[in-house]
Amino acid sequence: MSEKDKESKEKRTQPIPPMMNFLLGGFSGMAGTCVVHPMDVIKNRMQVHKGKASILNIISTTYSKEGIASFYSGLTAGLVRQATYTTVRLGIYNQLQDFWRQTYIGRPNFITLMLMAGTAGAVGSFVGTPADVALVRMTTDGRLPIDQRRNYKNVFDAFIRIAREEGVLTLWRGSTATIGRAVVVNVSQLATYSQVKHLIASRMNVKEGIGLHFGASMVSGFLTTFNSMPFDVTKTRIQNMKSIEKPPGMIAVMMSIAKNEGVGSLWKGFWPTYCRIGPHTVLTLVINEQLMSLYRTYTQ
Repeated sequence: MSEKDKESKEKRTQPIPPMMNFLLGGFSGMAGTCVVHPMDVIKNRMQVHKGKASILNIISTTYSKEGIASFYSGLTAGLVRQATYTTVRLGIYNQLQDFWRQTYIGRPNFITLMLMAGTAGAVGSFVGTPADVALVRMTTDGRLPIDQRRNYKNVFDAFIRIAREEGVLTLWRGSTATIGRAVVVNVSQLATYSQVKHLIASRMNVKEGIGLHFGASMVSGFLTTFNSMPFDVTKTRIQNMKSIEKPPGMIAVMMSIAKNEGVGSLWKGFWPTYCRIGPHTVLTLVINEQLMSLYRTYTQ
């Protein structure tokens, strides 16, 4: 290995200050959301629709009845969700990896990466659940009859009204399903990304860069979508409920969907979800890698 390659590798493994780890993670997620938010709207509407509905049907119905701007309904909630959920999950995951590199020799194995990713996802999900509840409601509001719409002005109006009208704990409605989904998502996304990136780099002799990050994130994006869909459909249904009573449990709702609508319904909205998660995974992880690289280059 040349001196230049050694120096480059040393820079890539230098720990980043905790505050910057969290800030770079949140910014990466928010940048990705600005691009893929319309797919979030379509995905949520497909998941609350009881019956068959194609992507094209949802798109045409939404556009004809509400206009092009409706595909960005709930964007403020999406950005706040990234500012909370992704800031915490990526920040914790990167911090845990930095801690490992400083404490132990060599890179963590896949089981360790899974534990790191699952922990980061669970904590981040709990912090981000209120924004997730607001996001689901704001993106599906337009499909309801006019007299049943909530008409939240923005994510902060949603927080205030939900707390006042339904109780503060409603902001964490579906948190069990959300946390379960987050653990699956982060193990599938972050741990798989780290492992696939290492395998590609070591076995195919691919150098660190955007090409490597893109390939690894596409693989992790597909696995993330497939593994998380049942939890995603379940939490969307729970969070969209109007009842102020205690909502049913995650397993009960999941089994009810499978029994009444078929097991395949647990993967309803798969392609719009993948069209969201795939690019969002790519954008978030590639942007995060580039930002960390720039930080190490110009500050360390």
